[in-house]
Amino acid sequence: MPHSFGYRARTRHMFKRGFKEHGPVKLSTYLINYRIGDIVDIKANAAQQKGMPHKYYHGRTGIIYNVTPHAVGVIVYKVVGNRYLEKRVNLRVEHIRHSGCRQEFLDRVQSNRRAHAEAKEKGERVTLKRIPALPREARSISSKDNAPQTMTPRPYETFI
Repeated sequence: MPHSFGYRARTRHMFKRGFKEHGPVKLSTYLINYRIGDIVDIKANAAQQKGMPHKYYHGRTGIIYNVTPHAVGVIVYKVVGNRYLEKRVNLRVEHIRHSGCRQEFLDRVQSNRRAHAEAKEKGERVTLKRIPALPREARSISSKDNAPQTMTPRPYETFI
C-alpha cells in the first residue's frame, strides 16, 4: 500500500534512464528545432530535473503552442470526468521529442502525389484510396496424394 504522495511518488521505473543511456544529456538534444504546431511526445529525462513534467504527462502526445529559448509550451488533452480539458504544460526540451504519429500519413500524401502526377502524364485514372486487406481466396484441397494425418499431443514425460 503506498504511503507517500509526493510529486514524483511511484515513478521508480517510469523515470529511469534506459540501458547504456545514463549520464548527461546529449548536446544534439538542444539542437533540435521546435515550432508552434509541432506534435511532440512527452518523455521525462531523469538526468534533467528542471522543467520536468508531472508523471501524468509522461508518455502523452501534445501540440506545441509556445517556444522559449530553453523550453516549450505543450497542449495536452486530459480526460476529467466526462470531458476533455486542455492542459497547457511548460517543459524543457530535454523532456520532449518529435512524434512519429503523423509520419505514415505524410508519407502516404507524398506517394499519392507522385502516383497522381504520373497518372496525369499518362492520361490515366489511378485509385489513391487505401484498400483494406481482403480475405484469402477460397481453394479446395485434394486428398489424392495427400493422406490425412491424425495429430495427437505427446504424452507428458519427465526426464531426470
